[in-house]
Amino acid sequence: MKQYTVTGMSCAACSARVEKAVSHVAGVESCSVSLLTNSMGVEGDVKDADIIAAVEQAGYGAEVKGAASGENQGGKSGSMAGEEMLKDRETPVLKRRLIASVCFLVPLMYLSMGHMMWGWPVPEVLKENHVAMGLIQLLLTGGVMIINQKFFISGFQSLWHRAPNMDTLVALGAGASFGYSVYALFAMTDAQMRMDMDGVMAFMHEFYFESAAMILTLITVGKMLEARSKGKTTDALKSLMRLAPKKAVILKNGEEQEVSIEQVKKGDLFVVRPGENIPVDGIVVDGSSAVNEAALTGESIPVDKEAGDHVSAATLNQSGFLKCEALRVGEDTTLSQIIQMVSDAAATKAPIAKVADRVSGVFVPIVIGIAAMTIAVWLLAGASVGFALARGISVLVISCPCALGLATPVAIMVGNGMGAKNGIMFKTAVSLEETGKVEIVALDKTGTITSGEPKVTDLLPVEGITEEMLLSYAYALERKSEHPLAAAVIREAEERHLPGREAESFQAVPGNGLTAVVDGKKLRGGNLAFIRQEAEVSEERKRQAERLASDGKTPLFFSLQASGGEQELLGIIAVADVIKEDSPRAIRELQNMGIHVVMLTGDNERTANAIGAQAGVDDVIAGVLPDGKQKVVENLKQKGKVAMVGDGINDAPALTSADMGIAIGAGTDIAIDAADVVLMKSRLSDVPAAIRLSRATLRNIHENLFWAFFYNLIGIPLAAGVWYPLLGWKLNPMFGAAAMSLSSFCVVTNALRLNWFHMNDTVKDKKRKYQKAKQKVEEKVKENVKEKEEETTMTKTMKIEGMMCGHCEAAVKKALEALDGVEAAEVSHEKGTAVVTLAKEVEDEVLKKTVEEKDYQVISIC
Repeated sequence: MKQYTVTGMSCAACSARVEKAVSHVAGVESCSVSLLTNSMGVEGDVKDADIIAAVEQAGYGAEVKGAASGENQGGKSGSMAGEEMLKDRETPVLKRRLIASVCFLVPLMYLSMGHMMWGWPVPEVLKENHVAMGLIQLLLTGGVMIINQKFFISGFQSLWHRAPNMDTLVALGAGASFGYSVYALFAMTDAQMRMDMDGVMAFMHEFYFESAAMILTLITVGKMLEARSKGKTTDALKSLMRLAPKKAVILKNGEEQEVSIEQVKKGDLFVVRPGENIPVDGIVVDGSSAVNEAALTGESIPVDKEAGDHVSAATLNQSGFLKCEALRVGEDTTLSQIIQMVSDAAATKAPIAKVADRVSGVFVPIVIGIAAMTIAVWLLAGASVGFALARGISVLVISCPCALGLATPVAIMVGNGMGAKNGIMFKTAVSLEETGKVEIVALDKTGTITSGEPKVTDLLPVEGITEEMLLSYAYALERKSEHPLAAAVIREAEERHLPGREAESFQAVPGNGLTAVVDGKKLRGGNLAFIRQEAEVSEERKRQAERLASDGKTPLFFSLQASGGEQELLGIIAVADVIKEDSPRAIRELQNMGIHVVMLTGDNERTANAIGAQAGVDDVIAGVLPDGKQKVVENLKQKGKVAMVGDGINDAPALTSADMGIAIGAGTDIAIDAADVVLMKSRLSDVPAAIRLSRATLRNIHENLFWAFFYNLIGIPLAAGVWYPLLGWKLNPMFGAAAMSLSSFCVVTNALRLNWFHMNDTVKDKKRKYQKAKQKVEEKVKENVKEKEEETTMTKTMKIEGMMCGHCEAAVKKALEALDGVEAAEVSHEKGTAVVTLAKEVEDEVLKKTVEEKDYQVISIC
């Protein structure tokens, strides 16, 4: 998306006009204009000059975002230039205009209302000289109009371009008040010439100079309050930009040199001392420290870093000295990408904003028409010109398209900023709005519900053997293996600081286990079938292994050569990909929010059901390959709006296919690119938090739109004098201007309330409407959550020896399903079988050869 800065916009009608003009340019695929940030995002193959020309023809100005700042910032970093662009320049200008306007308005109000209504004293020379008082009011009002000439220039320019905006309403209202007052002043001079003192006094009461000046001043007050509030909505983005380090200390020829951040290149070595911010993304090559990553993830607990660990720009080195190699610099750093993501979200438009845009596009012409009709009706009804004109002016100045235009973008900006501060990144305004509407959440198991790396869960030594002894022998054997399960044993032993025994004559028996000689004795480790070849395993141990397997764990048996030469069992070590600590709680919160939770995994059904039961999900879909996940998501989308949560490359198709893709931040770049929402903290509890924030933001938008529409629906009839014949209610144009100036301020202030929203508060989760929605979804899902696309005609069951864990299952499954004609393969290492579903005939020899090429033995096929 290419971004541009648009100048000259004053209300929603302006942004709607610009959006319409640019959308008609050939090659533009989509265009969204933000009144809040005066920015425009354009997608499509089109030249910048064509876009800028279209904006200028619509009566506004445009330039490529950052072009001016890049020229004028004198080499400032991108974040500094960006912060400069977001700087509130409107408020100081409006403040000066307001102060100058008040200096003219105070004496004007003293003369027009203080003296005329309450008899306040005036200089003797003016007491009976009503024409002189009228001329002074004219001059004072002229001063206010010159100070606030921007309203007239913008208003009449937009009218000339047939795209009237809020400034047009203000200019017409103030101009009409001033013009009629000038007419009354000249009529007064004529009455004075004719010595008609009654006529002079009558025309004195027809002056609306104070209304014209007050309208302009009050609208300026409203604009200033609005500008200050709008500035606060970008506080989160500005605070992110301020985090960007300005300097770095790099190593050149062994010497430390402090350079500006722009001079750091990929591959440079840089050093970070305690208390300093890390300048760019890199990898630690020497040293260790605790790094506070709260700036990026919102997580206050420091993370320990040592050689080989990655560090990110803007995080704080708290304790040790670090030497790092730069991996990503400039706009490629994690911080820069977060800033870009928040900026892009602000530049996009939420679907709900389209309603307000359609109204805003025709709002001002309709208001002008209503004002003209109001004047005409009152004149036909016999009212005085002054009364009719006052009603028409009131209609013009009370109508506020700004409130409509700001209702959605201010809430989106604040909500997106809140998410960014808490490590939840919504890539677009659409994703922020739609996340709260999900009805089904599909969770990938590995790396999402579970930690993604196997860990030792149980140590079950036989009598006479300690846990440390069992683990010590297993450590000696497994540390020469590259199997994923071996890594879990090695990690556990190293965490316990167990001594490493030396293993000799190491040998791996594919699909079965490992052998080696330790301390002169033969040591074996592997599955039950492998150990039983040389050691006796009691029925009790077998039942223990079965119980572990039913809990989703993989039992590893170990035996050691005894003094008599025979093998004796040392014990069992259970390894599993354990559930993350916060996963069950996060899943319960999702269910309480009325969301149906489904777990997707490539594991066999037994293991998957065990993990699913521990996590507490509603449904488990096992044996799913990457492309299968996408098919499952497509199927679930028929039951309701689906969010897919994943972290790996294999999740990317499903993330893209889902209504809303949510990526765990520690996952692969591909998964993150494919997602609509990124969770920087890599924890599942941020999924319900993101949904809560989305729902709160959407609720805030609805409130803003309600008040914006309600204000105009109530205010315009009141201003037009609809209730005057019945109740005697009429609205002074000055009060109409005050109401208009406060309406936008109230909308922006309401959006700022989101800054106090607690996204982890579960109190309001159990709302009846969400529970009813969940019941409907569950009824649909229960019909057949595991629907097959078509029935297959043939299955074959293969008896296989050598499979010992889920990884073995996955290898066999992948090999078989790669064959032409194989629809699916259900593999179980516990049963030692593979049930192959065929779409067409596949020779047994082909199936057998495929499995045996993976170093497993096929006993039979039937």
